[in-house]
Amino acid sequence: MEEERQQPSNGHSKWRTFGVVTLITIKWLFIFGILGFLFVGGVASGYVAALVKEDPVRSGSFMDEKMNENALTGFVFFNDGITPVGQLRTEEDRRLVDLKDVPGSVIDALISTEDSNFYNHIGIDYKGFARAVKQKLLNESQQTGGSTLTQQVARRVFLSLDKTDSRKVKEIFLALRMERYMTKDEILSAYLNKMPFGNGSSGYNLYGIKSAALGVFNISDLHKLNIAQSAYLAGLPQLPSVYSAFDGKGQFNPKGFNRALERQHVVLSRMLETGRITQSQYDEALKFDIKSTLAPHREKAYNTFPYLMLETEREAAKLLVLQKNPKLTEADLGKVENSELVNNMREQLLRSGYRIYTTVDKKIYNDMRMIGSNPDNFSPYSKTKGLEQIAAVMLDHKTGAILGMLEGRDFNTEQMNYATQMTRQPGSTMKPIAAYLPALEQGLIQPGGVIDDSPIVLKDGQKGFHIPMNVNKKFSGLVTAREALNRSLNIPALKLFLYKVKIDSAWNFTRSLGITTLQPQDEYAQTGVIGGLSKGVSVEELTNAFGTIPNMGVFNDAYMISKITDAKGNTVYEHKANPKRVYSEQTAFLMTDMLRTVISDSRGTGHSLTSSFDAYGKIPIAGKTGSTQDYGDVWFMGYTPDITLGVWSGYKEQVNTLSKAGRARARSIWSLIMNEAVKDRPELFKTNEFTQPEGIVKATVSSVSGKLPSKLTRDAGLNVTDWFNKKYLPTETDDVLVDSPYITYNGINYVPQQSTPPDMVRTKIVIKREQSLAELMDEIQNAQAKLPAASRRPMSVFVPADAGEDAPSKTDPRADDGAAPSAPSGVALEPGSGASRIIFAANPENDVVGYRLYRSEGGSFAKYGSSVLAGDSQSFTDSSPAFGAGYYVTAVDVAGRESAPSLIVGGGSVLPGSSNGTAGAETAPPGSASTPGLPGDANPGETPSGETAPGDAGAGDLPPIEEQVIPPVTTP
Repeated sequence: MEEERQQPSNGHSKWRTFGVVTLITIKWLFIFGILGFLFVGGVASGYVAALVKEDPVRSGSFMDEKMNENALTGFVFFNDGITPVGQLRTEEDRRLVDLKDVPGSVIDALISTEDSNFYNHIGIDYKGFARAVKQKLLNESQQTGGSTLTQQVARRVFLSLDKTDSRKVKEIFLALRMERYMTKDEILSAYLNKMPFGNGSSGYNLYGIKSAALGVFNISDLHKLNIAQSAYLAGLPQLPSVYSAFDGKGQFNPKGFNRALERQHVVLSRMLETGRITQSQYDEALKFDIKSTLAPHREKAYNTFPYLMLETEREAAKLLVLQKNPKLTEADLGKVENSELVNNMREQLLRSGYRIYTTVDKKIYNDMRMIGSNPDNFSPYSKTKGLEQIAAVMLDHKTGAILGMLEGRDFNTEQMNYATQMTRQPGSTMKPIAAYLPALEQGLIQPGGVIDDSPIVLKDGQKGFHIPMNVNKKFSGLVTAREALNRSLNIPALKLFLYKVKIDSAWNFTRSLGITTLQPQDEYAQTGVIGGLSKGVSVEELTNAFGTIPNMGVFNDAYMISKITDAKGNTVYEHKANPKRVYSEQTAFLMTDMLRTVISDSRGTGHSLTSSFDAYGKIPIAGKTGSTQDYGDVWFMGYTPDITLGVWSGYKEQVNTLSKAGRARARSIWSLIMNEAVKDRPELFKTNEFTQPEGIVKATVSSVSGKLPSKLTRDAGLNVTDWFNKKYLPTETDDVLVDSPYITYNGINYVPQQSTPPDMVRTKIVIKREQSLAELMDEIQNAQAKLPAASRRPMSVFVPADAGEDAPSKTDPRADDGAAPSAPSGVALEPGSGASRIIFAANPENDVVGYRLYRSEGGSFAKYGSSVLAGDSQSFTDSSPAFGAGYYVTAVDVAGRESAPSLIVGGGSVLPGSSNGTAGAETAPPGSASTPGLPGDANPGETPSGETAPGDAGAGDLPPIEEQVIPPVTTP
């Protein structure tokens, strides 16, 4: 065995061994190579898996959905449905285009530059990738990038734009997956609609080729792009922020344009290299003047029409929410719990490509904005008050469509829409809405009906009582409803509101006219009809309510959006007319006729429009003024048979009051707007007169009762002729005129006391009121006694202008003090041409009822002329004075006692026409120690009428009645 191992091998065996070893070595090298490859591959696979482990595997349907999802630009249009207001608020301008509408020049330019092998690769292009690496490593001037169009779309749609390894790997896998589920045309279409193209001439960020063509070249039809323009656009997506001819404000950017032009030359070169254009086309494109074809600068809609765009956003969002949530009301949308619904819908509205069609007439709107932004139409800016503001709404009351709106003076100063978002006290513009209209409808009043403009005492939870006043701090007495409205008297409106219509009925009627801002506490607002409301009203709603009058009692809720369509043109909302009759045609006509004379009557509060409205007399108009305390707000609600225009003016803070000129601002702006509207849109004013329906008749009634005239009223000329709803013609004959004796005290007529001398008593035809003024004055005096001293007024303030015509109901309240009055003082003679006037001072005693004049022509003194009652003019007139005539005055009390004579005036003095003496000289009365002798034998104590001249008896001075001073009382 040992020997065998030591036996040497022959040569043949050595070569064989070498071969075996070599084969074994190669085998093991091959095995180790495979193992190494597998190891490296495993590491690479693990690395790739780690990069994409959190990226979801997207299904084909999901990818398709995302590819077709676009944050599209929405647009707003004026009422012609063609003219754009502008695009909805976003920094993007994105418009979809079908691939068939993209010209070959654009596609060729794009593919030549971004992905020349697009139609052949599987999502990634190895050659293109290698070429991009080489260009990058060698820092070549022309660099094409390594991402395919598919990769770029994958990055844009599904991934972030960061430059990490993770994103790049995900991008490659997504591109491969997209190519499996989508066609080349679908991918190309997505690229053309989703890629950014820099800023456009209005400053918006352009997304998609259609937006780019419009924003850069103002070309909406892509087929109108030439090769040079196509190449220019195709080069932008690589670096859109660098290759942009416009900045974020839409201003020309020379640096960006020059870079974009260099990029265009690269694109043209690639098109030539790939055979997609000829040399001659290349040369022609290079020579083309791109700059001259750039789009002109355009302001964003939110710069040109900021108020209108924001109002459209708000209104459209509300409409879409209400449509999707039919159980909600518009009032519900103002609640906190629903605010998220509205906000979410607004966000969706801005990015979903909606088309919103408004009712707004561009010409009317521009006219209104021009007037509102002209500082010459307003008071100068005030450092303390700010900018005098204005708001107006013009609507077609036959449909409710808002034709124009003036939302404020300057959007940069104040973004709030004063026409729709602000609520203010309506002042007297509420009178037709909450008082006269419901009263007319219920037959409680007619234009010729009579209302007593005399004070009313209201209970006040704070001070105890409240006595409202008219603006002029006076009371007119018995007036017709027409006159009360013409002059905008507060008390007649309050009496209708409180005692005829009643508050709850008035507010229910007001709500039926579209006023939604009334609050539960307004049910107790006694002065609500003249503006004392919790929140007030908006210009839009008040204008809408007035629009029911020329629309013959039919309410159409005002609206600004007629239709909304989605990005595909499908209608998602359309306004549906819902007219409602809220009162009769007869009531509407009567109200219009009353509001017409608010303007035509010389005492009407709107009379200035007869000169400021250029078409007055050609186009019929009617309307109502309104103002609040100290002119913090002024209104004018006016209309023609075809349109209604409501205007408000004031300051942002109601406490700031308008200037003297500003008090007429609402009327002046109304006229300016109407003058422009008539000039620019004459077709809106085609109706020549207000319609008179059946059932309207003219009738003559008593002007002091509103009843049928009696013989007394006819004889006294107390008749008035006016329009009536035939249904509510009066059937009773006037019975308020009576022939009655009376005596006046503090301006009020009373029944004379039995002891009152006959010459102090008057008799005439007087008027029996529903509440006599004597009773009313007692009520006011009792109320004032319970008010703080600072809140009281003199009783004379509350006496109506026609108090002298009031029938007495109570006995003269003056009490006899038991003594004769003192002789009147301050007697003086005022000679005149053909007549002399004897004046005197009022006596201090409270029981004095009047005064007598005694005259002498050189003989005895005798009573002359009629007596003067206390409270009347403190003077007598001698219409035929004689030379040397003398006069004295006596006072008479309620018991008939007469005072001693006053000092004599005249007498021996030279009367008019004489050449010496002093007229008006006083002498002592007859019988006194200083009295000079009187000519003749007449007894100075006897008068021709048998009356005894007064003796020397006097009475102690009594203090005058204490005056109760009350400052003006304003409504809440």
